[in-house]
Amino acid sequence: MDYLLDENRPETCLALGLDCRTCIQKSASSVAHVCPGLAGVGIQRIFGQLYTSPGCAPMAAAFEIAYIDASSPVRKPVMMALTVSAPAVAA
Repeated sequence: MDYLLDENRPETCLALGLDCRTCIQKSASSVAHVCPGLAGVGIQRIFGQLYTSPGCAPMAAAFEIAYIDASSPVRKPVMMALTVSAPAVAA
């Protein structure tokens, strides 16, 4: 049984061993995969629909940041080829 389907208040989450930041990040990541390309107002609306408890409202900005992070393409570090020259040998 998923208790968070019916009730998503901070006190319920804490009782289940969840913290707000983890909850927000996982939800935002899921939303980003299902609904990519949302802008600020769209992200805020989704947050309001998912988190109806006034206790969750302070996490709105964190949700938006997590959504944007999850929506960003993964940037792979650029590998630079370095040539190492052997030290000169004295003749």
